[in-house]
Amino acid sequence: MKKKPKTELDDDLRPEYDLSKLKGGVRGKYAHRFKEGTNLVLLSPDVAPYFPDEESVNAALKSLVVIAKTHVRRAK
Repeated sequence: MKKKPKTELDDDLRPEYDLSKLKGGVRGKYAHRFKEGTNLVLLSPDVAPYFPDEESVNAALKSLVVIAKTHVRRAK
């Protein structure tokens, strides 16, 4: 049995898929909008166990902001 050449692609799509409807797509159409609403931060492995979810991270950062603002006001 001969092997198929590597340039030949196997068409395993179902016949009900109409590929003509897929024309005209724009790559990254919503990338800018997604980037505006996303701010991902990677926690260090030694810090991550203290923050089981995003709510705990946000609460800690908000309390830190309050502390920082308090200390800045006193320094003036």
